[in-house]
Amino acid sequence: MAFQILLNIGLAIIWMLLRNEFSPVEFFIGYIVGIALLFVLRRFLTFDFYFRRVIAIVKLIVLFIKELILANIDVIKIVLSPKLDIQPGIIAVPTKLKTDWEVTLLSSLISLTPGTLTMYFSEDGRTIYIHSIHVPDKEAMIKQIHNTFEKAIMEVTQ
Repeated sequence: MAFQILLNIGLAIIWMLLRNEFSPVEFFIGYIVGIALLFVLRRFLTFDFYFRRVIAIVKLIVLFIKELILANIDVIKIVLSPKLDIQPGIIAVPTKLKTDWEVTLLSSLISLTPGTLTMYFSEDGRTIYIHSIHVPDKEAMIKQIHNTFEKAIMEVTQ
């Protein structure tokens, strides 16, 4: 990925030299042309097109912001409701993530979302114990974590 970014920057500089204009706008246009050139040539290169990961990172950030907003709304509803009708609980979420870095990212995203907190990891580090302020259905919550954050992290890293 780093090699492709450097190659793309090099193509942007070549673009500026060919156009004989050295401005940020020309660099940006050259960078876009470089992305298009790398995309067209991706079949002939031995590595994956790096922009796919950039798009996956943007999707992960957008997903986190969406989940953050939804979790804030849920916590506000719980706090402002006249009756405290919640079912707090601890759930064990087995993960398919392979590296410690991926599991740490998943647990951080979960902990940054209001109403949930990563409490503990299993000995092998592949099961995360999460405390949630309201868990009406444990299996649904585990499935939601697998289908949102875990899936998005796997798209970024694999």
